[in-house]
Amino acid sequence: MIQEKVARKPASSASPMLLSLRNVGKVFSNGVTALSRVDLAIREGDFLSLLGPSGCGKSTALRLIAGLSTPTSGQLDWRGSIDRSNIGFVFQEPTLLPWASVFDNVWLPLRLKGVSRANAEPAVMEMLSRVHLNGFETAVPRELSGGMKMRVSIARAMVTKPRILLMDEPFAALDEITRFKLNNDLLELWQDERFTVVFVTHSVFESVFLSSRVVVMAARPGRVFGELAIDAPYPRDEAFRTSPDYAALCRQASDVLVNAINSTAGSHHDGH
Repeated sequence: MIQEKVARKPASSASPMLLSLRNVGKVFSNGVTALSRVDLAIREGDFLSLLGPSGCGKSTALRLIAGLSTPTSGQLDWRGSIDRSNIGFVFQEPTLLPWASVFDNVWLPLRLKGVSRANAEPAVMEMLSRVHLNGFETAVPRELSGGMKMRVSIARAMVTKPRILLMDEPFAALDEITRFKLNNDLLELWQDERFTVVFVTHSVFESVFLSSRVVVMAARPGRVFGELAIDAPYPRDEAFRTSPDYAALCRQASDVLVNAINSTAGSHHDGH
């Protein structure tokens, strides 16, 4: 059963709106429609997963939110002012500077903002502690495992204390044991820091374990197919991972995903 110490309920519709995607479309220069008529509400404190097959526009949606790309149609409406420093991004690969130490990799976003190494040290060391990399600040990437490299990438994204963290399948290349551990540690960090997460994944199991909401997308063109609220309370632990509630929620998410895939296979929808 789920532990009684309920620290946090999932973000609800009462939470303030952070970002709305309204009728967003994206057509690439080669004519491929990556996204069509996407409507998506992201609330403060959400842990929202985008779940879907390859080619459904999950990563494209993330890049639009990050400001790394612009929509062809529709609009993104942010609540209040937000700039690039309010957005953290964790990519599929750790993308670390291979010649730089762990400390210097995490310092990089602050360095680009003009923060000296000495002034950045408290924030960098705090984040390394939060991702369980104490004592590794002088190591270089080649000395780290895949999971440790991803921890550095998360620390780098979080060192500026962003309001929203965007994660593009960050754990997909890791073994299952490392992935489970990083899932647990990410949830712990999220609960403590109270930022908003948009997390792209192919994994039903990962999306249900992490999320307060799972948005299922379909492909060709990429679009929102359905949404599932994950009402299980936080913290979530190994007891939740083996519970009947978790199994039932995974079945629901899997059913929606299968329907999304089937809708693509049998659809002649052209996105217009």
